[in-house]
Amino acid sequence: MVVTNAVVCDIHGERRVDVRIEDGIITEIGEGLQDAHIIDAKGAFLLPQLVDTNVSLHDDVLSSKNIKEIAKNALKGGVGHIVINPLTTPALDNEVVIEYAQNSLHELSGAKVDLMINTLKEDASLSNIAILLKKGAVAPYMSTIAKNNIAIKIAEYVKMYDVTLFCKAEDNSLINSGVMLEGDMSSRLGVPGIPDLSEVLHVSRMIEIARHFKIRILFKAIASPRSIYLIDKAKSEGVDVACEVSIHHLFNADSACENFNTVAKLNPPLACEKDMLELRQALREGKIDMLTSLHQPKSPVNKEVAFYDAAYGCDAIADTMALYYTKLVKSGLITMKELVRLAVQNPAAAIGMQAGEIAVGKTALMLFNPHEKRVVNNPNSLYNHQELYGEVTIL
Repeated sequence: MVVTNAVVCDIHGERRVDVRIEDGIITEIGEGLQDAHIIDAKGAFLLPQLVDTNVSLHDDVLSSKNIKEIAKNALKGGVGHIVINPLTTPALDNEVVIEYAQNSLHELSGAKVDLMINTLKEDASLSNIAILLKKGAVAPYMSTIAKNNIAIKIAEYVKMYDVTLFCKAEDNSLINSGVMLEGDMSSRLGVPGIPDLSEVLHVSRMIEIARHFKIRILFKAIASPRSIYLIDKAKSEGVDVACEVSIHHLFNADSACENFNTVAKLNPPLACEKDMLELRQALREGKIDMLTSLHQPKSPVNKEVAFYDAAYGCDAIADTMALYYTKLVKSGLITMKELVRLAVQNPAAAIGMQAGEIAVGKTALMLFNPHEKRVVNNPNSLYNHQELYGEVTIL
């Protein structure tokens, strides 16, 4: 088939050309291409499918059903490749569970699904990283609850296998005592808070480990502007670190937790209004390296309870491209070219892949019509009843 009248956009920018696609692969790009099957895009964007490396399964339960569901829902949001978080039940921290999960990836009819491994077992001891990476996991994940001796061993494995360490910066003694950001809103609600130092302290610590061992670290779902400042400064000094921020933390403050709204109870917790705006400014200035939907779907039985007891997370994956476009591109915060870099090229590079370019031989494309609009109807979404722009058609 040939796609005509599309705005082709990738990491190189926007252009008007025809694209021939055969069996999902681009075979020709030019002008005036002819074919028996022509799709008139009518000015819609032709884009690479998104890559999201921070996606959780429903209720964090590792099952074939949940993997198939997430693969199907991801494509609805224009996400063609996801990496599942390893904090599942059972946890992705041993050979048996990895093999079980890998078997569930066969013949999926949706987005491509990859796995990251938890480098820490439940008792905070080291998992068998070498074997788990050889089994096909694309990245090791580490929470900074790991003690220094364990973190250093993990860094040595990361250097040995030349992979990116996915790092969640958090302090075990602080996160266990709180349920949202410590501040005016937590005080008003009368719930224990988590200080942003929980993240900032450990970002600083892991930057020094990255500097010493010369390894790559991607800090997952950063919520503090101070953390971004530290990461950006380290990058300017030649340290190979990067930061990921979720769409939620760019457009929702801790005030969303008003009236004990459990949908806004996220991990990491939403920042205050001032910090949210600073995160947005950091995005404008190019200090954020990649975006995530931070999809953490939870059942009503785990959400419709007291705020303190509610599970962390909200639904987002099926609305990802529309959210990115409406909140980021249509608002003028970033360009579509920049979105492709933040949501395709950089996340793919973090797992050792190349993506983000529309060229002969490339796959995983979508049409995105920015003129279509709809109202979100999902009580488990932070954007319920909001109007979003954009409709995804997978090619």
